[in-house]
Amino acid sequence: MKRTWMIAVAAGLAALALVVGPFDLSIDLHPNLASARSEAFWTDAGETAGPRVANPTSFADMAEALSPAVVSVKVDKKVEQTAFEGQELFEEFFGRPPQGRRQPRSRRGPSVQHAGSGFVISGDGYIVTNNHVVENAEKVVAIFSDGTELEAQVVGRDPKTDLALIKVEGEGFEVTPLGDSADVRVGEWVMAIGNPFGLEHTVTVGILSAKGRRGFGDERIAGPYDDFLQTDASINPGNSGGPLIDMQGRVIGINTAIANPRIGAQGIGFAIPINMAKDLLPQLKETGKVTRGWLGVQIQRVTPNLAKTFELDTPRGALVGQVFENTPAAKAGLKTGDVIVEFAGREVSDFDDLPRIVASTPPGTKVHVKVMRNGKIRKLDATLERMEDEEATVPAVHESTSSEWGFETRRLDDESATELGLEDVEGMLVVEVEAGSPAAEAGLRRGDVILEVNRKKVDRAKELQAALEGQTDHATLLLQRGQSTMYVVLERSVSD
Repeated sequence: MKRTWMIAVAAGLAALALVVGPFDLSIDLHPNLASARSEAFWTDAGETAGPRVANPTSFADMAEALSPAVVSVKVDKKVEQTAFEGQELFEEFFGRPPQGRRQPRSRRGPSVQHAGSGFVISGDGYIVTNNHVVENAEKVVAIFSDGTELEAQVVGRDPKTDLALIKVEGEGFEVTPLGDSADVRVGEWVMAIGNPFGLEHTVTVGILSAKGRRGFGDERIAGPYDDFLQTDASINPGNSGGPLIDMQGRVIGINTAIANPRIGAQGIGFAIPINMAKDLLPQLKETGKVTRGWLGVQIQRVTPNLAKTFELDTPRGALVGQVFENTPAAKAGLKTGDVIVEFAGREVSDFDDLPRIVASTPPGTKVHVKVMRNGKIRKLDATLERMEDEEATVPAVHESTSSEWGFETRRLDDESATELGLEDVEGMLVVEVEAGSPAAEAGLRRGDVILEVNRKKVDRAKELQAALEGQTDHATLLLQRGQSTMYVVLERSVSD
């Protein structure tokens, strides 16, 4: 597998949505396995006749039945050469290039073979794998368990979720039944079939270790859609794109990443939930890419202190830190400080939920949005628009909490606003932050502009001072940082 946590992609927190449409694929279920279908995705209502084993008695049953539908994916890729001949070998032993060696300009190098895995989802040869397996491929070959090699065409790719759909020509292929990743429980046995280190059709087993993994420490794997299944079934380079299978013989995930063993991680592998793939594959088949909608807000997590500030009984929902002008969110009446608790009839328990919930809604769809505003629920209607690629990279906002105040400000003047690239912004410019102070602990920085204190606008020193007076233990600030706005909570002990 190519990807590890060392190449994780940082996630933006702009709310996104996906177009979902019918995918007219006929599914010929393996006769020995039960199937769980998503009717919105699979259109074939029939099943193959023959004996069924709803609960296989051993992993051997599943491995025997499913291996014919799992393929090794061999990919030829061109690489860019920037080093002199023999430099790679030199660096392998010595860790650095020889002194005084001149580096030539980049040139196209020879084709290099990379290997991954995939699994067949339709009798006419559609195969699911990872984007990073087939990205930049010049030739893709699917190798079946009986040794058959068929050249495959890349039908569609989605780098943001690391999904890809490829196809081989032919009919009557064995297929893998798809399960429901929402129903699988932590602690259940799971099995992986793949091509680790080129060892074709290797079977490993373990348990489902966790669900809803959004990252490892401060890192993410793919992006704003992170919602991975975690398993301790052995996953290694080459397993990428292969199936993670439950004890009913159904695919519940697509093996995608591993925690980097160089930091001591063992038995930590990650898989894309199959339910996410079911939403995306129709678009990959029809258009070759995923079209996303745009809500037009920047969000952040609701911390316990922010929950108190915004009159929530518990930390939940997605706090709106910024509403962009002339967007679906602005047209719907969303405001900075709203906490989105429900979107399109689905609960938003955590701010990470919102991008995925919106991702299942096609652009152009009118949806109901519930927000908590000043302690009361408000119901709004928003119609999503299509998001252009450059709008997908809205900067992430991270919440800051701390344990204690120490900062100096001055009114933001026109000259400073121009230097900071801030137009039509009024507030107090932070010019100094004392190390170790509540402000520093909360993440306040020089160059931040304080717009509000405890939901009240401040653009003069007296207003800022009055807003902070009487705040013994905490104060909530709305900041302008660059082109983004965000909330932070200053805290200090009552005895300070």
